[in-house]
Amino acid sequence: MRRGRIFRYMTVSAVMLTAVYLLLLVPERSGYGIAIHSSPATKKAFAWNQDAYWNALEAKYQDLRQAACTGAEANILTRLEGLRKLLQRIDERELGPEASEFSELELRMFETAPLVSACNAGLAEYLGFAADMRATVKRQSERWDMKSDAARITLYRLLYGSRGAVEEIMTEAPAGSIPALLKGTDEPSASPAANVRNVVLHSGDILVSRGGAPTSALIARGNDYPGNFSHIAFVYVDPATKEAKIVESHIEVGVVVSTAEEYLSDKKLRVMLLRPRADLPQIRRDPMLPHKAAEYAYKRASERHVPYDFAMDYKDHAKLFCSEVASEAYERFGVNLWAGVSHISSPGLRKWLGAFGVRHFETQEPSDLEYDPQFRVVAEWRDPATLKKDRMDNAVTEVMIEGAEEGDEIGYTWYLLPVARIVKAYSMFLNKFGEAGPIPEGMSATTALRTQDYMGKHKAIEERLAAKVEQYKKEHGYEAPYWALVSLAREAKEQIK
Repeated sequence: MRRGRIFRYMTVSAVMLTAVYLLLLVPERSGYGIAIHSSPATKKAFAWNQDAYWNALEAKYQDLRQAACTGAEANILTRLEGLRKLLQRIDERELGPEASEFSELELRMFETAPLVSACNAGLAEYLGFAADMRATVKRQSERWDMKSDAARITLYRLLYGSRGAVEEIMTEAPAGSIPALLKGTDEPSASPAANVRNVVLHSGDILVSRGGAPTSALIARGNDYPGNFSHIAFVYVDPATKEAKIVESHIEVGVVVSTAEEYLSDKKLRVMLLRPRADLPQIRRDPMLPHKAAEYAYKRASERHVPYDFAMDYKDHAKLFCSEVASEAYERFGVNLWAGVSHISSPGLRKWLGAFGVRHFETQEPSDLEYDPQFRVVAEWRDPATLKKDRMDNAVTEVMIEGAEEGDEIGYTWYLLPVARIVKAYSMFLNKFGEAGPIPEGMSATTALRTQDYMGKHKAIEERLAAKVEQYKKEHGYEAPYWALVSLAREAKEQIK
C-alpha cells in the first residue's frame, strides 16, 4: 500500500510539474508586429554608398607606404594649411547646410587623412584641424533648421566623417603618438565645477559614452544615422563639496546616482563631454540653469526609484531611459534637447528593437546629441587600444542589421523559457526590496532570452572576424580600415550559416 501511494504521489507530482512546465512554455505576444505598426517610418536611413571611394583611399595609403612617403611631408603641410584657410573662410560667413564649401571641406579632409596616416606626419596638426572643424560646423548649424534632412546630412558627414578619419589615423599611428584625451571647445559655465582626472566638469554637463557590450553597439548603430555612442549621463556638482555626481539610467536598475570614479570604472570604449552654450537665451537669463536642471535630476534619482524605459518614449517621464534623464530635466527649465530628434526607419531593425521592448522609433538616441547646436564638445576620450574593440563591434553590428533587413530574426531557446520565467519571478521579488535581479526590471523573460541569443550571435561572428583581422594585418602590414572590417564581418557571418 505504501509503495502504491508513493507511486501515485510521484505520478501526480510529475503530471503537475509537466503541466506547469507546459504552461510556462506558452509564448508571450511578440513585439515584432507591435514595432512595425506602432509608428510608421517617415524618414530614410542614411547611407554613404561610397565603397569604391573608400577602397581608393586605401589604395592611396598603400602606395604611400610602399613609396616610403618621399617628399610627402611638404605636401601634407600644404594640404593642412589649405584646409585651415578653407575653414577660416567658412567661419567668416553664414552658410546654409547645402553650401558647396562643406562638400569641398569633406573631400579635402578625407583626401588628406591617408597621407597623414601613411607618412606619420602632421598628426597633431590634423587632430587640431578636426577639432576646429567640428566647432566651426557646429557654430554654422546654430542657424539651421535641425529638423531638415539637409542639416542632418551635412552635420553627420562632417562630424561623424571627421571622427572616422581621425580614428583611422589613430588606429595606425605608433603607440603613444596620439593622446587619449583630445580637448575641444572650453565653453564657459557659471555652474559649480569639479576636476575629474584633469578635466573640469560643470554641473549640467552631459557625458556621452559607448559601452563594451554587443547591445551597446546595437544602440549606437541602430539609428538612421549610425553613431559611436550608446549612453548618456548627467553631471551634478555639489556646490558645497565640489564633488561630481553622475545621474544615469541603466537597464538593470533604472535611474541611479554614482560617483565620477564609479562612472569611469564601468567599461567604456569612448567618452565625450558636452556642455550647453553659454549664449543660449535661456542661460543668458539664468546662468545657473544647467545646475538647476542637474540638481532636479539628482534629487529625483535620490528621493525615489525611477524605472528604466524600455519603450524609449521620451515624452512620458514616468520611466526614463538614459537620454531622457538629461532631456527631461532640461525641459523643465525651458531647454529642449535633441534639436533634431532621432529616427529608426529600417523595417528589419524596427522588428528587432520591437522584440527587445522598444515601442517608439522617433526618439532621442545618445549619438545624435553631438549634433545638437545647443551644445559644445568640450573634450573626447578615446584610448587607441580600445578603438579596435569598438570598430569590430560596430562592423559586426552593421552586418547583423543588414541581416535584419534581409529577414534574419532574433529568436530564443524555447525550452529555456520556463526557467527564464522562474528567474524573472525571483527578480521581481528582489525588485520589491529595491534590489536588482538577474533579469532587469521591465524586461520580460522572453526578451532576456532574445538578448542572450543576440549576444551569442554577435560573439560568434566577432570571434571569426578577429581571426580574419589578424590575417589581414599579416598580409597587408597594417590594421584593416573600417570599410574592410565590414567586408570581413560579412564573410564571417556567411561562414557561420
